[in-house]
Amino acid sequence: QVRLVESGGGLVQAGGSLRLSCAASGGTFSRFTMGWFRQAPGKDREFVASISWSGDRTRYADSVKGRFTISRDNAKNTQYLQMPSLKPEDAAVYHCASSRRPFSTIDTARETSYEYWGQGTQVTVSS
Repeated sequence: QVRLVESGGGLVQAGGSLRLSCAASGGTFSRFTMGWFRQAPGKDREFVASISWSGDRTRYADSVKGRFTISRDNAKNTQYLQMPSLKPEDAAVYHCASSRRPFSTIDTARETSYEYWGQGTQVTVSS
């Protein structure tokens, strides 16, 4: 059973930065396609970013493209989401997700492409 645990969330002022981490256990992390999703109060969960097994392919939602950076360290079984220049509209619970299927074979922006999910970490951005 794959377990995903997010960390790094918190309260930050608009314009500030956070780095989220997602630690994986119970599987071969280096073979997982990984993703980040977020859910704000009263809204549906939405795609943020995804990354291939080797890290050579990434995909971003338009709302964060050019601002957030997804990365991974397979030696540490951990993926990251670097979030600079945070805006109030970035506030949400951020969830980590993993898929055993290759990046090129799935729609990484769809929740149903992922088999495992973390519980989430709260990001609050004050204006």
